Amino acid sequence: MSKKSIVKAGCLLIAEPYLGDPNFERSVVLICEYNEAGAFGLVLNQLSELKLEELVGTNINVDIEVNFGGPVERNTLHYVHCRPDIIIGGRLIINGLTWGGDFDQIKEMLNLGVLKPNEIKFFLGYSGWGAGQLENEINKNSWVIGKTNSTEILNSSANSFWREVLKNMGGDFKVMANYPTDPRLN
Repeated sequence: MSKKSIVKAGCLLIAEPYLGDPNFERSVVLICEYNEAGAFGLVLNQLSELKLEELVGTNINVDIEVNFGGPVERNTLHYVHCRPDIIIGGRLIINGLTWGGDFDQIKEMLNLGVLKPNEIKFFLGYSGWGAGQLENEINKNSWVIGKTNSTEILNSSANSFWREVLKNMGGDFKVMANYPTDPRLN
């Protein structure tokens, strides 16, 4: 099986410990869309200092953190959630996880308490790859490809997610999770 054939919407890209790209250092990226034109993903473990209410300029009655989704178009807001039953629109990524949907509905459901903060994650910007670019990076061993589920994504802690994902994969990946940030410290 080629590495290309295992990349698909819903998989995780886990940055190799010494990737060397500050945009993705020790990042875990959820692939939301993958096709012949390229890939679209959201970094799951890079928190911004902003709260949702600060970004949207309207009252949101709950305190919700916003992640950096990636280095592309950091002026755009994206989200994944597990409530397609109350949010119209959006695209199913994996069982129990939807990308996008009606934002006005999301604001209303958050304020009514129908949509809980642990059922949705917000992102500024995104990670994108053109045709063949991601495959090139994978072939250069920049990324480890992993699997996940909606609960793991929505309940992950940004600070420890990279390590936890690798540890859960076991074997050599469990060892990789303990690599120091600076190899000179090893």
